[in-house]
Amino acid sequence: MAAYRVTPAFQRVLRAVKHASLRPQFCVISCHAQYSTVYDPNEKTFDKILIANRGEIACRVIKTCKKMGIKTVAVHSDVDSSSVHVKMADEAVCVGPAPTSQSYLNMDAIMEAIRQTGAQAVHPGYGFLSENKEFARRLATEGVAFIGPDTDAIQAMGDKIESKLLAKAAKVNTIPGFDGVVKDAEEAVKIAQQIGYPVMIKASAGGGGKGMRIAWNEEETREGFRFSSQEAASSFGDDRLLIEKYIDNPRHIEIQVLADKHGNALWLNERECSIQRRNQKVVEEAPSTFLDPVTRRAMGEQAVSLAKAVKYSSAGTVEFLVDSKKNFYFLEMNTRLQVEHPITECITGLDLVQQMIRVAKGYKLQHKQEDIPINGWAVESRVYAEDPYKSFGLPSIGRLSQYEEPVNLAGVRVDSGIQEGSDISIYYDPMISKLVTYGSTRDEALRKMEDALDNYVIRGVTHNIPLLREIIIHPRFISGDISTNFLPEVYPEGFKGHLLSAREQRELLAAAAALYVAAQLRSQRFLGPQRVASVPQERSRWELCVELDKGVHMLGVSRSGSSYTVEIDGEKVVVSGEWNLASALLPLTINGSHRVLQCLSRNSAGEIALQYLGTSFKVRVLSKLAASLSKHMPEKIPEDTSSILRSPMPGTVVAVSVQPGDTVAEGQEICVIEAMKMQNSMTAAKTAKVKSVHCKAGETVGEGDLLVELE
Repeated sequence: MAAYRVTPAFQRVLRAVKHASLRPQFCVISCHAQYSTVYDPNEKTFDKILIANRGEIACRVIKTCKKMGIKTVAVHSDVDSSSVHVKMADEAVCVGPAPTSQSYLNMDAIMEAIRQTGAQAVHPGYGFLSENKEFARRLATEGVAFIGPDTDAIQAMGDKIESKLLAKAAKVNTIPGFDGVVKDAEEAVKIAQQIGYPVMIKASAGGGGKGMRIAWNEEETREGFRFSSQEAASSFGDDRLLIEKYIDNPRHIEIQVLADKHGNALWLNERECSIQRRNQKVVEEAPSTFLDPVTRRAMGEQAVSLAKAVKYSSAGTVEFLVDSKKNFYFLEMNTRLQVEHPITECITGLDLVQQMIRVAKGYKLQHKQEDIPINGWAVESRVYAEDPYKSFGLPSIGRLSQYEEPVNLAGVRVDSGIQEGSDISIYYDPMISKLVTYGSTRDEALRKMEDALDNYVIRGVTHNIPLLREIIIHPRFISGDISTNFLPEVYPEGFKGHLLSAREQRELLAAAAALYVAAQLRSQRFLGPQRVASVPQERSRWELCVELDKGVHMLGVSRSGSSYTVEIDGEKVVVSGEWNLASALLPLTINGSHRVLQCLSRNSAGEIALQYLGTSFKVRVLSKLAASLSKHMPEKIPEDTSSILRSPMPGTVVAVSVQPGDTVAEGQEICVIEAMKMQNSMTAAKTAKVKSVHCKAGETVGEGDLLVELE
């Protein structure tokens, strides 16, 4: 038999086919990719790169490496052994058990994985060891390239105290504050009084909103010092804190920089990141609606000046706070690839991961400042496994029982590291994906985001799509009137979901009624030959009762083919569609308008959960007879929530401050729950005596678990 040689190029094609369903998808706009990886085979970089990270960012790096013909090594904890990034990589090494301190932060295990696999370079992604100077130093000692800046730049910019002093020296605008380490809570109070309230207490190391608190008085300063130092120690292994003046009602705008080892540096325009909760970004866009060309250039030039001052090389981000008069102040520099980098790639056409790899190998930048464009508009929504109705997003855990990304839509990019069947655990960040839409204008990008969110199927965990969709359609967001206080200002009583207008309520009721009838008709159909011949009785009209938010509505439904005409309070609503009840998506035309709903659940009792305009609504559809009989059913008495304290999220009990017999005041701290490295204080809902305590420090609790009972 003749022997056939499989070429390396063909091997890459086979691998691409093997992992095609696992890769994050990137859309094509007018036959042009949102960013390009132009691989020059004569420009040698690395043969093998280890990605010291997990999830979507590991998948993102692997994708570019494959385009560049570079083999990849994934590291993973034991619970991540079947993760998408592990399947995508050419090799994978387990570096420890689930806790990050024993796996993804375990430098010894990762260094051993590098030696074992012969990786020539390491891409750290973001978070974990991405801004750890000791890790970069150990790599340099082993002769392994760190795909990021050198240790001096990481040290200088990773320490917020040192970076602020360097920024001042580089003539970068800075926020007034205390340029030293705060020793204890009492010193924090003294410094805060000198600066003037409000103040921002934040970790000297790290970022991502962890270890940050705003204080408006002495009590909040002491509490903020305690929580910030604990979160900083947990997240970064460094509990040092600094205090600076809090700029009230600012915008958070950052500049992407790119620099090489030859003294060249560029600014790649800005990203608007003002929509935040708990100092963590939720929705980002590029460019910003607020900046004019003069301010943009000034911010860009100051960012480049800072990068050059520390001899920065690689991709990095300089973050600024911008006030209403377009005065801007240096906040911090992230010496890594930023979570929201895809929107910069969309408007510039650059692959930032490829640029980082080239720079790490020692190549000069390929572009000049005048080559960097702003082409179109990009919006990113961070899709989290979170309950948006609890403090704009408390973590949720579970298994993705059904998962479909809206990558079939034009102008949509999804960066994810999960698939159907993946687990969202308490050990890691609850991000599901970064959903990005791109258009020639901001309006087009926002319209595409609406469609993408409506077509995104996520089952098995609670997610924040309802909040994301409400943000992008809010008049203030559309007009660009935003700040870091957007969420608490727009939703002062907390997020409640989409508030239905009268027309939208009619649409929802009509869709539910039509779905109910379509399901009834489907259940009456026979498949295959019938043993007993029968003449089906054609029915064309139904009288229904639909309950929504304690309101009861009598509806008349008539059918003509796949269309239903629903009469509600004297108004007629025509609903038509294919009525594929096996599909997760339910595309309908309602009075001529195209809508995509999702039927989340339905049962024989007529209870239907519909996702409509991003929000889940529970309705109950009954026949007239069933509705009349249901009035005689006893109602369930609701639980007295003021006398019990349940965990609002899954997590670990860090501290318990009470014991049976203690008297607590309303608002007094009872215990502290840590979830996804964020600490949350659980307080008493009323003044009472503690009856029993059902938790202790170190225990893991689930959402809804009973913590404490009051008398």
